[in-house]
Amino acid sequence: MLYASHPFSSQVQIMAKTFLQVQKQIEQLQKEAEHLRKKESDGVRSRIKEAISVYGFTAADLGFGKAPSRVAVTKEGIGKKSRKSTKTTNASAPKFKDEQGNVWSGRGPRPAWFKAALEAGKSADDLLAK
Repeated sequence: MLYASHPFSSQVQIMAKTFLQVQKQIEQLQKEAEHLRKKESDGVRSRIKEAISVYGFTAADLGFGKAPSRVAVTKEGIGKKSRKSTKTTNASAPKFKDEQGNVWSGRGPRPAWFKAALEAGKSADDLLAK
């Protein structure tokens, strides 16, 4: 406990913050951080859109949806498919899917949509990808 007779007691009391003051400061900083995140993300988004339009990227090129095929740079030029892309693999082929387009390979933990479908009365056989 600080005593009023202590020469630094008034300075310590001024420097000490209450829990509510710290909470208010945290809220203000979170608002500031969110504002900065939005401002920065707007700039990033515009640069991404510009790059997409300049270079003609598709969703597949960027890894959204189906994985793009591997492209090699050869003496003949850019865009020749590498030999690696000719290999087919079913390791990532979906084993289960639903009407909303959700897919699951059957590996790893069951996704929420799969659990919900089972709880709704569907069987795993009903959800098999065809």
